[in-house]
Amino acid sequence: MLDLNTTLAFEVKKELADRYFGFRKIIEEDTNAYQKNVIASALELEEKIGFDLIRIYVLLQHDDLIQDFFTLTGLGEILFYDQYINKSATIRKQMLADIRVHGFTRKMRFSNMFFELYEILEQDVIEYRQRVLDLAMDQETIKEEINLFYQKNDISGIMLFLRGMDGATTGSSGPMAGSIDTVSAITMEEKMRLQPPQPIEKLLPILSLMPPAKEIRKELKELVNTAFARQPELDVRKL
Repeated sequence: MLDLNTTLAFEVKKELADRYFGFRKIIEEDTNAYQKNVIASALELEEKIGFDLIRIYVLLQHDDLIQDFFTLTGLGEILFYDQYINKSATIRKQMLADIRVHGFTRKMRFSNMFFELYEILEQDVIEYRQRVLDLAMDQETIKEEINLFYQKNDISGIMLFLRGMDGATTGSSGPMAGSIDTVSAITMEEKMRLQPPQPIEKLLPILSLMPPAKEIRKELKELVNTAFARQPELDVRKL
């Protein structure tokens, strides 16, 4: 009978462990994937949107025009801006080297380049925003997985149950014996407790969609005209 009890106890423990650690592993893998995707999105923000914005900065040049651009587009706080960027002719040339230059006059070429950069930035913001929204859903899913995990796994109860099967409480005596085991189980549960990853809005900026250029073309045109008027000698073809 002892061998049978030992075998049954082993099978029960194995089933509990497989269920507990199997579900826990899924949550941990999902959390790791979420964190990796957050890092990838941060790199995308810097390498694409940051690069797009810097190229627009080197055209607009002035702080007030850059602020006006963010107001018009609804992008929020100014990102990736350093005044040194606008003071370096070398950086300006490097940033704009791969943009197609076309137009009969210097002003037309300047304007055309700006609107091309606007469209590139708009598309990159769409892609980045979708990725961030997907991450927000992933984080909510992990939270739900953790809630479900703890609904199905009372760790304190499981540990007390396993102790009982091992006969750990057989020789216990006194009114405090059960309380000591309960405190120990609760302490272990707290150490092992799964925590959901931080919400995406605490890790990355949530950018609003930019209005298509055609919807605010008049305002953008005024911005471009002002920027060019402050640097009329500029010819983007000669950068």
